[in-house]
Formats: sequence, structure tokens, C-alpha cells
Amino acid sequence: MWGRIDGLRILGLGTPGDMRTWLNDLVMSKAKTGTAGLLEYDYRAENEELEHVGERLALVDDNGGQLAEVEVTAVTVVPFNEVTWEFADSEGEGYRSVDHWGEAHRRFWTDAGYKVHDTTEVVCMSFRLIDGDGRPASEGVASGS
Repeated sequence: MWGRIDGLRILGLGTPGDMRTWLNDLVMSKAKTGTAGLLEYDYRAENEELEHVGERLALVDDNGGQLAEVEVTAVTVVPFNEVTWEFADSEGEGYRSVDHWGEAHRRFWTDAGYKVHDTTEVVCMSFRLIDGDGRPASEGVASGS
């Protein structure tokens, strides 16, 4: 089971350290509005249900403290080789193409010990940053940092 903060499931991006800090900074700047997980390893193995549209998640820092809140705007499950460029680009990490996204993610998950094939099911979750007053963050200014 994933951890909870004030009843919200946590969203811990990447691995703690420089990667998580970089990814969190991308969320806070609103450059990152999507993240991918592996259905088998991130959800089934953890006995977690998929996120659902409208669900709020606690974005956490390296210490497990809540940095911000995000709201899920879309969730799709697709084979690894069917992730779209639109989604890959929404991750905000500077991918040049969907193939570049695939290379980076296959390497990340393989390094973490997970086998990834073209048919491996990927959870593509889109979200938006929520302002401190519970509303979507206004354009150009992200609060919660």
C-alpha cells in the first residue's frame, strides 16, 4: 500500500534525491503534468487501485513531506509501445520524441529491476497542480513551494 497524508495517497516522483527534486521542480513550474508507472509493479504488486479523475494526491519531497497537492485529470493504461507523444511530452522532461521517452523509461525501469517489453502495461496519469486554496493553480504562478 502507498502511504497517505491527511487521507491523500502520496505521489513520490522518480527516486529520492536529485531526480525527485528535479521532477518536483518541473511540477511546481507546471512544466510537468504527467507521469507514468508500471501497472504490474507500481499498482498490482503494491495492491493499489489506479488513480481516478478528480482524485487529489499529495506530492511529496525526499523526506516524505507534502510539497503540494495535485488533481488527477486523466488516467489511461496502454502497452509500452503505444504511449503517445502527447503524453510523453506532458512529462515535461525534455524528450525529443516518443522513442526518446521510451528509451529513457525502459532504462529507468530496467535499472530498478523491472523487465519492460513493448506489451508491458503502462499507467499514464495526467494531473494539474492545485493552489493552496484548493483550486487549480493560476497560470504563471505556482504556490506551495
